[in-house]
Amino acid sequence: MVKTKPKSKAIIAPSILSADFSKLGLQIREVIRAGCSWIHLDIMDNHFVPNLTFGPPIVSTLRKVSTKAFFDAHLMVEHPETLIEPFAVAGVQNLTVHQETCVDNLAVVLREIRSNGMQCGVSIKPDTSLETVRPFFAEIDLLLIMTVEPGFGGQSLIPSCLNKIREARKIREEKHHKFKIQADGGINASTAGLVVASGADILVAGSAVFNGKSVAENIDALLSQIS
Repeated sequence: MVKTKPKSKAIIAPSILSADFSKLGLQIREVIRAGCSWIHLDIMDNHFVPNLTFGPPIVSTLRKVSTKAFFDAHLMVEHPETLIEPFAVAGVQNLTVHQETCVDNLAVVLREIRSNGMQCGVSIKPDTSLETVRPFFAEIDLLLIMTVEPGFGGQSLIPSCLNKIREARKIREEKHHKFKIQADGGINASTAGLVVASGADILVAGSAVFNGKSVAENIDALLSQIS
């Protein structure tokens, strides 16, 4: 008798920032075999955050590994508007930008993302008020609430950020918005259940997926907490 996995209440989106870059294609295949259809791409420019990762050419190469995986790119960069078309061409389906880098032109940037055939998301750092993005709730597909300071993996979840998730869910229900709520930072087997209970639909997990045990075992441990 084949053992079936319990249905999850949320999507696990493994962040390849924590993967072994010497075998990145293999690790993407592992997370897909383990039941994850989303791949989270952390794009950093060493300006907005103190780290530098990768850009459209690498994403384009990774797209060849899987034509079906949902590529979810999180732009932690200054001037994200310059990267919208390159990431669309590279095969990204959802592009999320930070409110903090688009204070004066967020509406324009979101429209540009959508006009390039992608879903659009907006993210806020732990110290940024939810009110700064509330006017855009009817326009976005995804709200990414950072539960750590962006820039590096392996940090501990900031508990006060759960209040933002709860408030975002409340507003979404009251106003009948359609956006998904994504949480990123400090997600592991100990925190995943609490984050989902607070209202998150998508959990970004890096270290909890790629460190320690096998990728499949780590994902099963996360799923068991949110099923």
